[in-house]
Amino acid sequence: MKELKAELSRKGIHILIAMVPCLAAINLSNTALFLMGGVLFYTLAESMRFLGFSMPLISTVTEAVLRRREQGRFALAPIRLGRGALLALLLFPPMVAAAAIYALAFGDGISSLVGKFLGRIRPAFFAGKSLEGYLACFAASFLTSFMVFQEWKPALAVGLGSLLADALPLKDFDNLVFPLATGLCALAFQ
Repeated sequence: MKELKAELSRKGIHILIAMVPCLAAINLSNTALFLMGGVLFYTLAESMRFLGFSMPLISTVTEAVLRRREQGRFALAPIRLGRGALLALLLFPPMVAAAAIYALAFGDGISSLVGKFLGRIRPAFFAGKSLEGYLACFAASFLTSFMVFQEWKPALAVGLGSLLADALPLKDFDNLVFPLATGLCALAFQ
């Protein structure tokens, strides 16, 4: 139960990155600065936590959502999440960036929840991941991208790109690669 609560909290934070396209539509420069500032602030807070100093709220939240493999280590996933969204904003046109960030927020976020807690079909070539998680990733990425583009071809490309990114053995680097892979796929079919 504790693992489920931590993973739900972790993915709740992960899904918050979906606010970035809305903020960027208001002001791209300020959103990019906000992301850079957030990454720098988290890096400082995590550095302090790693050295044994606690920052109210930030350190508590970080400790509550750490995965076993992150125990005793500097937690880099939030940094890569912010950088992935920032790169999507800076490299892609607004609609492509939005689709890529939504795929990161919802496709990647939902796939791990579904895979971890509902996934039953785990072929050996999926490297421990589940078919249910992959299907959830594709569905969430496709649906959110369809809402952005209102066309099925680029939405399908984002869905397939999310499957590719999710299939790679990237661990926490998926937060960086996911929006880039899905954005490139969207560009190819837009």
